[in-house]
Order: sequence, then structure tokens, then C-alpha cells
Amino acid sequence: MRLFSVVLLSRGPNLGVSTIKKMNHLLKTSIKDSLEVTKLILESPDILKEIESIIQKIILTLKNKKKILFFGNGGSAADSQHMSGEFISRFMKDRRSLAAIALTTDTSIITSISNDHGYQFIFSRQIEGIGEKGDIAFAYSTSGKSLNVINGLKKAKQLGISTVGFTGMNGGDLKKYCDFIVKIPSDSVPRIQEGHLLLGHIICQIVEEEITKDEY
Repeated sequence: MRLFSVVLLSRGPNLGVSTIKKMNHLLKTSIKDSLEVTKLILESPDILKEIESIIQKIILTLKNKKKILFFGNGGSAADSQHMSGEFISRFMKDRRSLAAIALTTDTSIITSISNDHGYQFIFSRQIEGIGEKGDIAFAYSTSGKSLNVINGLKKAKQLGISTVGFTGMNGGDLKKYCDFIVKIPSDSVPRIQEGHLLLGHIICQIVEEEITKDEY
């Protein structure tokens, strides 16, 4: 960390030694906290078993020519787009595109639903329109309390669509509407999001390997 301090002191405005020390402390603490949450995930049989079940469900869904619908708000919307991109484009290897949609990207759809029906229905209306039995509704909510996400899951259940939820330690009301639920063992939003990203990448890698192993 001494090198980090020297670099900061030698570039741009002088932030002062006390500020640099605070930054170094925050850097170390944040990394340690993230590693601790990752360790808790690794040591949780329930989380690992649920991830295995989600992977198996996604593989079956894609092999049956169905799709995954990702959705969430804010950083969770970004996670939804990230995951959809990994499936549609590629993760670790060149292969055929895998069917996935992020319900967070079409501003015309989102704003029209918000204007005509209410923001709480931006995901449920899309699921009603393009979702079909055999799909997966994959919801992100760090709090587990996002009404539009919960409404999306409710609609999915009504349509016979399997539901997956990625959330935080408490799970909120989200857990009531999920066939599969992963609760990151933390109440810190950044740590929860980091856990979601880690597990999302693992899902992408294993699904990609398994679903294409007999095709190439």
C-alpha cells in the first residue's frame, strides 16, 4: 500500500497524508469484506446446492428452445443486461447464441408502461407480453422488496414460468415468489451485488460448457 500512497501523492492535487491513509483503510476494508462474503458463499451448502439447481434448470430451459428473462432495478438492471449479453453473445468460448432477454433496456416500452399503467408494472407487462410457459423469469433485487420485480415474479407464476431470485440476506417478499432463491449472506448492497456477479459468471460458464459440449 505504500506504493499506492506514493503514486497518489505524486499525481494531481496533493490530497494530504491523512486522506491517503483513509483511502488505504477503505480499500483494504472493502476488499476484506468482499472476500469474507465470498468465503461465506463458498461455505454455504444451501447456496451451492441452489446454484446447481438453477444451472440445471437453465440448461433444460435452453435445450427446450425457451428463454431467460432477466430484470431488476438500478445496479440490478445492469446485472440483468450483463447476464443477457453473456448468453446472447458469448462468455468464455465461441458457440451458438443462447436465448436471453433483459427487460430493462427498451426505454419506449418502459416509459410507456410507466406512463399508462405505473412503474410497478414495467416488468410484469413485458412478461405477460413475451413470456411463455417453459421460460425462466430471473429477478434481481438486493433488498427483495422492489415492487415492480415482485409483480414480475407474480405474473411469471401465473403464466407457469419458472422463477429465480437473486437477493440479499433477508430476501424480503421476493422469496415468496421464487422457485429458486439465492440470498447473498450480507446486508451491504455493494457486497450483495458482488456476490450476484460472481455467481452469475459461474452460472454462465457452466451453462455454456454443458449446453454446447456435444455441439462443437
